[in-house]
Amino acid sequence: MATKKKSSTDKIIQEIAEEILKLMDLTCEIKISYDKSTQVYLLDISAGEEAGLLIGKKGETIDAIQVVINMILRQKTGEWLRVVVNVADFREKEISRMKELAEQTAQRVRETGEQQNLYNLTPSQRRIVHMSLSEEKDIQTESVGEGLSRYLVVSKK
Repeated sequence: MATKKKSSTDKIIQEIAEEILKLMDLTCEIKISYDKSTQVYLLDISAGEEAGLLIGKKGETIDAIQVVINMILRQKTGEWLRVVVNVADFREKEISRMKELAEQTAQRVRETGEQQNLYNLTPSQRRIVHMSLSEEKDIQTESVGEGLSRYLVVSKK
């Protein structure tokens, strides 16, 4: 991707994020970077004491902000570009929590021989569990159901 294009995309992302934060009556520091290997724009919001408000219960607010930013960016650029929003290292902590959940669930499957169902996971959380267990020789994962009823099944191969 050309630097000039990246720079204008950074500016658009910055403007969208600032407007959303303004509507929420928040003043935060925003940093934008681009990961060439994943082709993802990383939007890091330093919110201080307001971090919990931006993250929301189970990350629902940060996920909603991310969806809105991606939708507006698509509308403004005409391209499908991916922006990941992070506040107070929430994404890194979420990945760590999901990997731990994956390992604990796989261990339970090995010990009991019974499949384990993981409910109430977001699509990104299900993906983290799938990826975490993809190299396990004796464990398989599968997403089952549709929409809000979708869940993850962890079982022996």
